[in-house]
Amino acid sequence: MQNLPHVESWYAASANQTLAFEPLKGESTADVCVIGGGYTGLSTAIHLRKRGYSVILLEANKIGWGASGRNGGHVGTGQRAEQEVLEDLVGLDQAKALWHLGLEAVDTVCALIDEHQIDCELKHGNLHVASKAKEQPDLIAEVEHLSGVYGYDKIRYVAPDELADMTSGQGFHGGTLDTGARHLHPLNYALGLAKAAHDLGATLHEGSRVTSYTEGNQVTVNTDNGSVKAKYLVLGCNGYLEKLEPRTAGRIMPINNYMLATEPLPEELCRQLIRDDTSMSDSLFVIDYWKLSADNRMLFGGGESYTRKFPNDIGGFVRKYMLRIYPELADTRIDYGWGGTLAITMNRMPDFGRLSSQVFYAHGYSGHGVPIATLAGKLLAEVISGDAERFDVMATVPSMTFPGGTLLRWPGLVAGMLFYALRDRLG
Repeated sequence: MQNLPHVESWYAASANQTLAFEPLKGESTADVCVIGGGYTGLSTAIHLRKRGYSVILLEANKIGWGASGRNGGHVGTGQRAEQEVLEDLVGLDQAKALWHLGLEAVDTVCALIDEHQIDCELKHGNLHVASKAKEQPDLIAEVEHLSGVYGYDKIRYVAPDELADMTSGQGFHGGTLDTGARHLHPLNYALGLAKAAHDLGATLHEGSRVTSYTEGNQVTVNTDNGSVKAKYLVLGCNGYLEKLEPRTAGRIMPINNYMLATEPLPEELCRQLIRDDTSMSDSLFVIDYWKLSADNRMLFGGGESYTRKFPNDIGGFVRKYMLRIYPELADTRIDYGWGGTLAITMNRMPDFGRLSSQVFYAHGYSGHGVPIATLAGKLLAEVISGDAERFDVMATVPSMTFPGGTLLRWPGLVAGMLFYALRDRLG
């Protein structure tokens, strides 16, 4: 099976280490087999090795080849769904537990970076901005709710006048500044996790696409050139699960997202765009998100498309969304444009679960994957070790199957996204 290289992106061009792991050949055994070389799989391997389990990780292409090596690099606090939505969904007590797990997710990212000396441009803060004037009261209420109910004191409301000093971005009506959030270089983070897992004794194989698995006294995982027998199996495939496990595939929807990187920008212009070098995101349903790289490039993600194919000119496709916010970049050269596939869920909460006493999975991070997928690895290691309490806080969040399952979910998504995109444009 072909081992695809990383896509041509600024992340791949600025990767600070080159790792290579041989494909699986022949028969191997381990306590745990992990499928997927992204954050979920790598974090699982690290945390299992720390507990003494032998681990074999299988990646179809290169480590970090999927969303883990292509995303916006935002490390947001909490969960992808808002806390008041979660309170209605699961009750206040579990919503609080989910909130604290979301904070722990950010702490886990930072702790792994510190412990394993991962060089990945870790920076502080996210500035979230309101794209519609009617959203201002909601932002103020959110800050008050997080402070009063959750005791969170690292987020504050930013009024429009102050916001104008923090960014030259156009069309915003106030925002929130979360100093507990982080942002980073996602591929270098993934490569750092891979090196840490390898150094801890996990066995990693690239170019080893899993074709099937069977359960019995042990789980047998098959590739074209080999197999792994293990006591436990972890599915960390996210948007690339495809047909490997039909029992969970209908609860996630693979969608494409796109990014660009500009040429390096003058320091003065960078401080005009984002004064404090935070990451930024807006409140549109089809969200725009952006930040500055260590070498002063604008890294901008946004735009929706309703075909399984990527646009021919991704940089040009995303550029119009960037210029809507930053018209002063009209003459700026676009050096890179790339796309990737992530997985969303119906309620935008990740889908954690077990298919048997041997098979566990976590996926559907819905754009919140850097922290929560990293946390997933820790919780998967806990549940495999016999401590299910924290894993089940995530696993008991209701997870819905997309209407039509895997067969008809795509037309339904297209209809829904068209509706929300139109609502974004009409305000």
